[in-house]
Amino acid sequence: MGNYKNLPAPTPEGGLNRYLQEIRKFPMLEPEEEYMLAKRWAETEDSEAAHKLVTSHLRLAAKIAMGYRGYGLPTAEVISEANVGLMQAVKRFDPEKGFRLATYAMWWIRASIQEYVLRSWSLVKLGTTSAQKKLFFNLRKAKSRIGALEEG
Repeated sequence: MGNYKNLPAPTPEGGLNRYLQEIRKFPMLEPEEEYMLAKRWAETEDSEAAHKLVTSHLRLAAKIAMGYRGYGLPTAEVISEANVGLMQAVKRFDPEKGFRLATYAMWWIRASIQEYVLRSWSLVKLGTTSAQKKLFFNLRKAKSRIGALEEG
């Protein structure tokens, strides 16, 4: 999708608030504009269209990532993983299916975060609380929903 140096990135040294302020500067897209950009990306792989789609949904990724703050992982890293999921969603999004990117991206963002949580936790911590067990059991369900969305 291109290498953009002007994308904000959360930093571990207290820059999270600054990052959240920076992503608020990117405008939300109207449904028609989102459709046209997604179509342009799908047809021509126009990296500028993908960049605009990603930046307009960074707030969604951050909001979903904030829901995973209680797992003892650095928030900035969780947000970064959410952004990876967002980029995957933009890459795979089909605007002809008739739904918004945010709806589709939500599943990719959650799946990316949950995979990060699984990779980052030690085996000793695996499934020791009810919240952790819920997270791990719901991962399979989220992946199957993503697969169902892709199949149509």
